Amino acid sequence: MLNLKNKKITVMGLGLLGRGIGDVKFLLSEGARVTATDLKTRKQLQSSVEEIEKDYKKFQISNFKFKIHKVKYVLGGHRKEDFRKADYILKAAGVPLDCPYIRLARKNNIPIKMDDSWLAEYAPCPIVGITGTRGKTTVSTLIYEILRANAKKFEKIYLGGNIRGMATLPLIKKLKAKDKLVLELSSWQLQGWQDAGISPQIAVITNIYPDHLNYYGTMKRYVADKKAIYENQNKNDYLIINKDNPYSKEFAREARSKVIWFSKKDVPKNWRVKILGEHNRENIAAAIKVAEILKIPKAKIRKVVESFNPVEGRLEFVRNYKGAKIYNDNNATTPEAVIAALNSFREPIVLLAGGSKKQVSYRELAKLIKKKVKALILFQGAGSEDIIKELKKVKYQKPLVIVKSMKEAIGEVKKVLKRGEVFLFSPAAASFGLFVNEYDRNDQFVKEIKKLK
Repeated sequence: MLNLKNKKITVMGLGLLGRGIGDVKFLLSEGARVTATDLKTRKQLQSSVEEIEKDYKKFQISNFKFKIHKVKYVLGGHRKEDFRKADYILKAAGVPLDCPYIRLARKNNIPIKMDDSWLAEYAPCPIVGITGTRGKTTVSTLIYEILRANAKKFEKIYLGGNIRGMATLPLIKKLKAKDKLVLELSSWQLQGWQDAGISPQIAVITNIYPDHLNYYGTMKRYVADKKAIYENQNKNDYLIINKDNPYSKEFAREARSKVIWFSKKDVPKNWRVKILGEHNRENIAAAIKVAEILKIPKAKIRKVVESFNPVEGRLEFVRNYKGAKIYNDNNATTPEAVIAALNSFREPIVLLAGGSKKQVSYRELAKLIKKKVKALILFQGAGSEDIIKELKKVKYQKPLVIVKSMKEAIGEVKKVLKRGEVFLFSPAAASFGLFVNEYDRNDQFVKEIKKLK
């Protein structure tokens, strides 16, 4: 087991989403001396601090093994001393590996950890890791549901990684050798795996498309982080890759593990699938391959697949409104994801999209918007400006409105949406500017849709 008693740990990136909070609470409960530091101010992070302090008091009362230390908060900025004098740095996924404070810690030979890869170093059970540009959450959740429905006696299935509000590190206290762990892994999280020199025993890459180029600068750097999911596999491990994605050939050449290919054609046509779109048939196919490796019978796989509903914010049917169908595709933050969503419908579409810049091309998306969208509402932002530039090139002449809030956006949709049509919220851009993050954008959308009479 990982012994953290009296270890000095700097948690870099407390955040508001729950993962950092969960990690801090776990470290506290294990007797660590925690310094939580974040660029956000104490006022911005007040809810996070209050949640930690509430549990600190509980740990004090219930723990008789060792002293529970108070958390030291350094908020509104970072201090160099917290990266010079620590036993570990626990880095949040969004913090670049080449940031000055991380470089300082490395210079002082302090180990840099990330929660899911740190867990993986000590996990006694097999790990299924899923990454890719699109479909990670759907594939991870479907694999989890298939395994959970077919778990053997004394075996538990756990889901973690890039899941909203879920800290992965605390699972270290629960995992046993007979269990299975399913982890959704973003490119940022995979930096920790690369650093630790480990990879999951079963690795899935759903697909690769241009994304996060405002962070990475080049596709080469983005893809390099994705490769960590298989780089440290051995000949007994598995790499599951998409037959129809151009990057897969490169992955197959480099892999030392057993390569398994998947395609949407692997999903039998007579299966009654609830989740829409050809891209989701690819996602289902990836999950099927994992289940087959783990020797789950096809009939049992089918039963779970046919009952599986869309994950929140992934082409999720929300409700009917005056004879029109409303879909939440908040997590479609790339042009390719929105293209896949648009191609899932035959009805006229009112599209809500746009936001801040991601350094991606909207050329193909603009062509499809012209063909399939009857009215377009865009959030104000540099990403929306890029979309408009491409729409001008294809001579898009249908209604187009720029909005500054979710409330205003839904008001504009109500003016144009008719019976028998589809209202699709599918951004193709980042959320920053008008929203705190993509989860805030999702929650605001759901709130406004619930208000519709």
